[in-house]
Amino acid sequence: MKVQVINKGRHPLPQHETINSAGIDLRANIDESIILQPLGRILIPTGLYAAFPEGTEAQIRPRSG
Repeated sequence: MKVQVINKGRHPLPQHETINSAGIDLRANIDESIILQPLGRILIPTGLYAAFPEGTEAQIRPRSG
């Protein structure tokens, strides 16, 4: 599958950090700290833009650990 990714952030493109990793970690593209209140929600920019082929999807999930 070919996925077009544009990186406008300051971090390198995400990659698997270990051989058996199921996912990759996204990094926030921010200049100052953010404090998130309990049950609060906020959009965190990554600087990444992706175009997936029709009929596919991507999922962003919270870290498990």
